[in-house]
Amino acid sequence: MPPASVDLDLAFQALADPTRRGMVERLSLGVASVSELAEPFAMSLPAVVQHLAMLEACGLVHSEKIGRVRTCRMNPAALSQVERWFNQRRAEWEQRLDRLGEHLQRFAEGDPP
Repeated sequence: MPPASVDLDLAFQALADPTRRGMVERLSLGVASVSELAEPFAMSLPAVVQHLAMLEACGLVHSEKIGRVRTCRMNPAALSQVERWFNQRRAEWEQRLDRLGEHLQRFAEGDPP
């Protein structure tokens, strides 16, 4: 998978979990090791690695091993794709609500359709 692409279904599945959202929030502040990401969570290191694997599978996070330390970083381009999807849905609903508002205004003014 190219670094800038994201599988939206997997991204939403990944972001549905509060632990993974916490990891994404932490990585939005900058690069972190797996141990640093694990600190605030009451879980084993293998469990943290499983969460990270899900974030990597959808393209939101990238990790690399340097020596004995696995370092993780956000993939901002992938997160932008998720944001674009939301913005497109928002625009569609705003247009629908605008049309409904216009219809209701005409109806209130005594000009039924």
